[in-house]
Amino acid sequence: MISWIYVGPAEGRRRTLRVAKYFLLVVMPFLAVVLPTRTALAQGCIVAHSTEQITGPETEGGYLAPKHWQLTVDGRHQFSFRHFVGPVEQEYRLEVGNQVENKINLFDFALTYQATERWSITMSVPVEFATRRSHSSPYTQSTQGIGDTPISTMAWLRKPSKAPRGNIALGVGIQFPTGRSNIKEVVETSVGGPTSTIAADYSIQPGIGGWGMVLEGQGFRAIGSNAVFYADGSYLATQGGTNHTLSGSSLALEKYVAIQDEYLSEAGVAHPITQVRGLAITFGPRIEGVPARDLIGNDYGFRRPGFAISLEPGLQWVRHKNIWTFQVGKALYRDRTRSVPDEIYGTHGDAAFADYLWLASYTYRF
Repeated sequence: MISWIYVGPAEGRRRTLRVAKYFLLVVMPFLAVVLPTRTALAQGCIVAHSTEQITGPETEGGYLAPKHWQLTVDGRHQFSFRHFVGPVEQEYRLEVGNQVENKINLFDFALTYQATERWSITMSVPVEFATRRSHSSPYTQSTQGIGDTPISTMAWLRKPSKAPRGNIALGVGIQFPTGRSNIKEVVETSVGGPTSTIAADYSIQPGIGGWGMVLEGQGFRAIGSNAVFYADGSYLATQGGTNHTLSGSSLALEKYVAIQDEYLSEAGVAHPITQVRGLAITFGPRIEGVPARDLIGNDYGFRRPGFAISLEPGLQWVRHKNIWTFQVGKALYRDRTRSVPDEIYGTHGDAAFADYLWLASYTYRF
């Protein structure tokens, strides 16, 4: 079960306000909004839309019909190497050649069952392959494995049969700590030198080491006869606190890695390419990141909070029971915010961000 931690009255009120703030930030953007979109926290949210999608479950790519299934495979690739402190890039890291380079390849396998016209349930299993290397280091950290597994339920607020041109869906779920958060490696501390056993950096660990609650939503609204406005997003509220993975920091409040929340939201417009049946272009902003403070639990432990805002053009092709989606996110703004230990110690750590985010998805309905 999720560990709920008691806090005093004043702190409780602050956390209640924080919950309300994030609810407004994450859920309110859904009130204008896409058709069958599935959200994967910090892994990409795949948008599905075309001219046929706004006409109901009997058409290609539209609402998933009751008693039907949907299998989706998502892929995400990113290469992070530009260091930021706050919104300021630390360009000298590239100049002196000591930048940290993270390469993450993430695949997510999700199965959805549409129990009724409005209600569905989804289970997804992420699989990660990642490496991390300081450009001046003699070794490369590498990890692979199954990540944390969420199971969630989602419901359209209006019956799809009565809402062909616009609808909103809200969902909630539990994320199980099925992924390892303390993968260790034996590495050479210098070329040809002695070896040491170290834990891989938490940014490439498949799991976060704790339980989480998933809050998500999606929606769409037809604009005229040839476009759809969409938005979707999700928030992972973890149990907070720390896991048992040593961070490598010498500071007492950062000795272990934090179990941290994550969030993701995107919006945009889809427009059909009329010359090719089922083909549409999509375009809009995306924001994802890690907050400095969790909704529940304490906020200590080592973390690199921050967020990135990107523009995300894409293509989608719907053909019979198949949906293909491709998107590329170009980072416009990146900000490594201060963690709670940063504020206490008067420091401000850095973090590496990517220039581009590559996303692909395939969905089959049956």
